[in-house]
Amino acid sequence: MRVTLLFFGYLLVCFALAAVLTVPLMHAGWLDVPPHRLMARLAQLFMLLGCVPLLWALGLWCRATLGYAVPRFDLTRALAGGWLLGVGMMSVVVALLLGCGARVWSASWPTALAAAIASMPAALLGGGLIALIEETFFRGALFGAIRRHGGLMAAAGWSACLYASVHFLKPRALPVADAFDSGDAFEMFVSAFTAAWQWHHLDSWLALLLAGLLLAAVRERTGHLGWCIGLHAGWVFVIQIARRLTDGNDTSPWRWFAGDYDGVIGLLAAAWLGVLLLAFWMRPGPARLFSSSRRG
Repeated sequence: MRVTLLFFGYLLVCFALAAVLTVPLMHAGWLDVPPHRLMARLAQLFMLLGCVPLLWALGLWCRATLGYAVPRFDLTRALAGGWLLGVGMMSVVVALLLGCGARVWSASWPTALAAAIASMPAALLGGGLIALIEETFFRGALFGAIRRHGGLMAAAGWSACLYASVHFLKPRALPVADAFDSGDAFEMFVSAFTAAWQWHHLDSWLALLLAGLLLAAVRERTGHLGWCIGLHAGWVFVIQIARRLTDGNDTSPWRWFAGDYDGVIGLLAAAWLGVLLLAFWMRPGPARLFSSSRRG
C-alpha cells in the first residue's frame, strides 16, 4: 500500500500545481478555456512531465519493471492481437446495451455514421495514446513496483483501485463569476478528489476496477504490456465510435445498465468484465490472479 500512496501523492501534487498555476493563467487572459478544463489539462501535463523523473527516482525506469522486456516483433503482434480482442470484447457490451434499449441508434444515423467513419483515425490514435500512457503507469510502473516485493493480489488490487479512481479525478465547473481567484481554484481542487466517491459513479468505478484487475492478470500471465495496451486501446476505440453512433436512452427501464461516466461503462460492462476475469483466472496457466508468490 505504501507504493500506492506514493503514486496517489504524486497525482495530488500534480493537481495542486495545476490549481496554483490556473489562477495567474486565467487572469492573464491568454487562453479562452473554462477554469476547470484548464486545471485538468495542466494536471495531465504535469503528470506526463514528471512521470519519467519519478520512475527514475524510484528505480522503476527499466524495461522489465515497466513491462517492455520482450522482443519488438512479439510486442507488436501482441498489440495487434490485443486490439482486435479488445474491439470484440467492448463490441459485445455495446451490442447488449442496444439490445436492451439502454442505448439507441442516433436519430440522425446517416450523419452520425459519416462522422464516426471520419473520426476512426483519431479514435484509433487517441485510444492508442491513452492505452500506452495508462498501461505504462498503472500495469507497468505501479503494478511492477508492488509486485517486486508483494504478491499478485496486492499488485493487481491496488493498481486497479487507483486506476479506477483516477478516471473520476476531474475538477468541477464553477458558476460563472466576475473574477476567478485562489478560493475558486481551491474549491475546484477539492472537487476533483471528491467526485470519485459519489454514488452515481459507483457502477462505472466497479467496471473500471474489474477492467484493471483483468489487465493486471493479463500482464502477469504474459509478462509484458503488449496485450494490455492492445486490449485497452480496442476498448477506447469502440467506446468513442459507439458514442458517435448511439445515444443514451433515459426512457428505457434498463438505462441503469449503462454508466454515467461515458454512457457505456456501467453495470453491464462490469458483469461482462467479471465473467471474462473469472474465465481468464480459471484458465490453466503459469500464474493466477490471487497467487501469493513473490518476485525478486
